[in-house]
Amino acid sequence: MSIPATQTAAVFHEHGGPENVKFEEIAVPEPGQGEVLVNIKYTGVCHTDLHALQGDWPLPAKLPLVGGHEGAGIVVKLGPGVTQLKLGDRVGVKWLNSSCGNCEYCMASQESICPNAKFSGYLVDGSFQHYCVANAAHATKIPESVSLEVAAPIMCAGITVYRALKEAGVHPGEWVCIPGAGGGLGHLAVQYARAMSMRVVAIDTGVEKEELLKSLGAEVFLDFKKVPDMVEAVKEATNGGAHGTLVLSTSPKSYEQAAGWARPGSTMVTVSMPAGAKLGADIFWLTVKMLKVCGSHVGNRLDSCEAVEYVARGQVKPVYKVWPFSTLPDVYHAMHENKIAGRIVLDLSK
Repeated sequence: MSIPATQTAAVFHEHGGPENVKFEEIAVPEPGQGEVLVNIKYTGVCHTDLHALQGDWPLPAKLPLVGGHEGAGIVVKLGPGVTQLKLGDRVGVKWLNSSCGNCEYCMASQESICPNAKFSGYLVDGSFQHYCVANAAHATKIPESVSLEVAAPIMCAGITVYRALKEAGVHPGEWVCIPGAGGGLGHLAVQYARAMSMRVVAIDTGVEKEELLKSLGAEVFLDFKKVPDMVEAVKEATNGGAHGTLVLSTSPKSYEQAAGWARPGSTMVTVSMPAGAKLGADIFWLTVKMLKVCGSHVGNRLDSCEAVEYVARGQVKPVYKVWPFSTLPDVYHAMHENKIAGRIVLDLSK
């Protein structure tokens, strides 16, 4: 296919709100050593993209920046040395754009904590453009049976929660508690948990999210605006406390409560990163109950392949709405106001 010299991209030059996002004509990038050029067809919008725009994380973002890291598209050009992909391959562009491959973490399949890792839509330009550069070793192949618009949210949200569930160590038949279950990550976490034979307590608010999460397999739904004592409610629903917790909520209060409803010996996995949030836990009970706390950033390359395979088998399906690319600022507004159930996927052709 013919590759143009320029393209439309959503760019911001300084941190701030949705009004800082501008649609500009920029050059189509050239893939370097070990890289491919991907014609992005669809891209999800993640809360991390909003953090990048607002600049409220302690990790400085590249400026100016093309955001986005849930891209799905077609390989249209190969950089020097690329052998694992070919023209026409359907691939996903993920948060973890690249890693060094040689450090102790990469060699242990922990690429996400490589000290030289690069992140799409944060440290390198991401998927909010028609043509995006991806590292060939980290681009995830998308099976023909999975549509690109379905695959897009899996490239971050799906992979992230799948890995976090592994970290939680919840066995089949045990309870996992998911604050923020109705969001882009949460609704997928419910499905992966059910596919892995876990029982799910979903925490969120609103009738729409309750109906959605129960339809996806959540056994218990607790509305944080209606339940007066969430800790006791979770303990009662699970007959003693959750065997594992994935904190996906953007409210710092979820972290304060999670240690309270945790079953002795269980693991709390931190996934969401609200700006300025601190982990508040009573050290006495943390010790006596022998609780574990671990962070889970994003999955490795194998996790990515496995997460997509669940989708290919029909066990996981993102709940999403497709909006035109031009509505990205509106998506940010809706996300900031917590009005999105599931995921918004942008159609780059509109």
